[in-house]
Amino acid sequence: MSANGSTMRQLLWQDPVCSGWKQDLEGAVYHLANCFLLLGFMGGSGVYGCFYLFGFLGTGYVCCVMWGWFDACGLDIILWSFLLATACLFQLAHLVYRLRKNTLPEEFDLLYKTLCLPLQVPLQVYKEIVHCCEEQVFTLATEQTYAVEGETPINRLSLLLSGRVRVSQDGQFLHYIFPYQFMDSPEWESLQPSEEGVFQVTLTAETACSYISWPRKSLHLLLSKERYISRLFSALLGYDISEKLYALNDKLFAKFGLRFDIRLPSLYHVLGPAAPDTGPESEKDDEEVRESAMPTSAQQTPPRSPLPAASGPPAPPSRARMSRPDSGVLEVHDFTSYFPQSGFPGKVATGRGP
Repeated sequence: MSANGSTMRQLLWQDPVCSGWKQDLEGAVYHLANCFLLLGFMGGSGVYGCFYLFGFLGTGYVCCVMWGWFDACGLDIILWSFLLATACLFQLAHLVYRLRKNTLPEEFDLLYKTLCLPLQVPLQVYKEIVHCCEEQVFTLATEQTYAVEGETPINRLSLLLSGRVRVSQDGQFLHYIFPYQFMDSPEWESLQPSEEGVFQVTLTAETACSYISWPRKSLHLLLSKERYISRLFSALLGYDISEKLYALNDKLFAKFGLRFDIRLPSLYHVLGPAAPDTGPESEKDDEEVRESAMPTSAQQTPPRSPLPAASGPPAPPSRARMSRPDSGVLEVHDFTSYFPQSGFPGKVATGRGP
């Protein structure tokens, strides 16, 4: 300890060992090397910050090698500078390898930014989901069918990436499927993992489409192992099915001018193909249903006496505003054709209201 203390006192209080200072300065390469080192030590954090840091440090140490070779003529300076420059180059190579390893294909990267990043899904979790579908992107040509009603088995879950798909049943248009929506979410939710079934609708590509698909068994295995992924898919599928139901509800509103409740089990009957004409009795029943959908005030209001003619143009006749019909006035309908085995009541017998 005494020897170390005496050495420190000599370094601090005694005159420097150098007998004389050089009058001329070092060459430009030496100052350039220090400038690069200064810039390198100002680097930030993160992957790109490390690129900045090791890039400038490696360049600075290469300049130190040149300075030690041409000006200082010192072997130790050359060796240390060369080792430090080599370490920086190895760090840059490792960073490039990590970036290439973590890079996703363009379609999956856009899917992550659109669907998963707003939900703050970790990238590592998203990679497990992508790995389950083997990073394959499938395509559909125009008017090519993805599933045929009553024939195609339900053995996968697909998500549309681009294009537009038309959903129909018995030749009757139901709704469209747009990008970043599941193509067969109702069918997926309608079956248990051990059950099998076929599509109850036909899915046809209206434009050139691309989609990704998860095999049913592989995805069920992943959902059983990863609870977070299971909850994520449950939320995404629930939202997707509700969007499809609201699309059907909007179609009803545009067709009848009435805002039907999407929870009614008779929704498909209204959208489905028209039944064959059975004669005057069926026309009479339809007329009764339309009359029962009208509000009571509109049905019982007596006719008003015509107003005296005015000098200006006649005012347009006022229309009675139609209220939403109660579920009690609808007949027995089947709703399970679009959502088979999904827990919805198959048939609901509803009598007419008093």
